[in-house]
Amino acid sequence: QVQLVESGGGLVQAGGSLRLSCAASGRTFSTYAVDWLRQAPGKEREFVAAISASAGTTSYADSVKGRFSISRDNAKNTVYLQMNSLKPEDTAVYYCAAGYSAKGYNLWGQGTQVTVSS
Repeated sequence: QVQLVESGGGLVQAGGSLRLSCAASGRTFSTYAVDWLRQAPGKEREFVAAISASAGTTSYADSVKGRFSISRDNAKNTVYLQMNSLKPEDTAVYYCAAGYSAKGYNLWGQGTQVTVSS
């Protein structure tokens, strides 16, 4: 069974950068597409970015296009989210998730807090 662990969150000033990591256990991680989602206080969880298993395809929410970049290193079983030009509205708990189906994701990390101060 694959397990996901996020890291790299923290407190940063507006305009700053952070890189989140999603490290996976399990030999089959390279076969999974992986998404990053976030949930701000009082708001529903929302999609941020996605990357295919081969890293050949990526997609982004409009709110982060041009500022965030998703990548993966399958040799290290890790997916990254590089976040630049951060804004206070990016403040949220960020989750990585995989194994998406009609029933939703079957793999979730525990989340990592990102706080952007103005």
